[in-house]
Amino acid sequence: MTLIDTELGHRPGPAGMPIRAVLVCLLVSIHHSGKATLAEAWRLAAFCLSATRREHLGLDADRPPADDPHACLADSRRFYRAFDRLTSLLDPARHDRRTRLPQHEADLLATAWQDDDPDHTRKRNLLQHLVTALVLTLVRWGKGRGYLAGFRGDVGIDTTAVPVFARPPRARRSTGELIASTEITAGWHHSAGSDPPEYGYSATLTVAARTRPASGSFPQLALGLVLDIPHKRIGANAITTLKPLAALGLPTGFAVVDRAYTDQQPGHFAQPARQLGYQLALDYKVDQRGVQGSAHGALLIDGSLACPLMPDRLAQATTGPDDAAIRTPSDELAALITAREPYLLRLKQSTNAGGAIRFQCPAAGTSPSLTCPRFDRLHQRGPLRPAAVDLTDARQRAAHLAAKPRVLPPQPT
Repeated sequence: MTLIDTELGHRPGPAGMPIRAVLVCLLVSIHHSGKATLAEAWRLAAFCLSATRREHLGLDADRPPADDPHACLADSRRFYRAFDRLTSLLDPARHDRRTRLPQHEADLLATAWQDDDPDHTRKRNLLQHLVTALVLTLVRWGKGRGYLAGFRGDVGIDTTAVPVFARPPRARRSTGELIASTEITAGWHHSAGSDPPEYGYSATLTVAARTRPASGSFPQLALGLVLDIPHKRIGANAITTLKPLAALGLPTGFAVVDRAYTDQQPGHFAQPARQLGYQLALDYKVDQRGVQGSAHGALLIDGSLACPLMPDRLAQATTGPDDAAIRTPSDELAALITAREPYLLRLKQSTNAGGAIRFQCPAAGTSPSLTCPRFDRLHQRGPLRPAAVDLTDARQRAAHLAAKPRVLPPQPT
């Protein structure tokens, strides 16, 4: 409410009904009736709240007399006008949303939700700040009460359709003129599969996820929400939901996404997500799996950078199998995928001065995951003395260099 009160500032005339009361009654209406309509919210505020609760929300202690239609109408109009003040404050292109405009006029208004005008940008950012504050209220409460103690930072991100009651654009029968929808920024949301598209908006949701069976129990709360025009700014909206989580002190783990995010440009989603500390679990198509390219000499294999000398049998393990075989891998395929892990480049804890993510060779450091004679030669590292190992200790056996894969440099031809 501080954001709203600051934006409204001081206005001349009567104060009117508190906007806080309108929003609280809308939330109560959703909880009790499943409806987010002003009519239902006003009915609850007028006839279902006690005098104490009405005073707490800044309303008159006395309810409007139910047998006086004029008093009820006046009270409801105050309720509606308070909500109008809020929508006027947040709408970059304020207009009469009860009228279906000609399509060319609606298109001009809709540009206010996407252009670079400073005032429009400020209002869009304010609206998103309010949405984020509402969503994170429960997260703060849950964290303060210890409900998220078992949360390891794994999140699931998806974009889902939010249908609207408004009808899509259509042509007038009499003149053939194209008239817009009352929801001028709505569009057709196409989901994966053969489902028909839905007219409305796209909601990007980030949810607390559980990817490890041993992870603690915690509520799978929504951690972020962005409502936008369908199929616009898919990657950027996901990053918008992730950025505020750092301020709450929540850990970062895996970010699990579907193919809509796999197809995004790296600068739109993958790179910002990794800079925030998340590891990505991506869903690739059949022709995108296996060796996908290279970067600075390292192989890019299924979204991860790996040693270029990884055995070809491991690098190509996921090349060719269909979706069913990958999502329910056989024991042999699962073993090949697991055997890749020692060859993957390891992420360093901090970025460099330019903010770039840093990786290191799997043979480097005090705890290398494999041995490489080429790395030892280039860094003038002599052979390590064999250490005594307690063969009954599984951790000591696994940590010994003899138990780690050995990279074989390519033979000159």
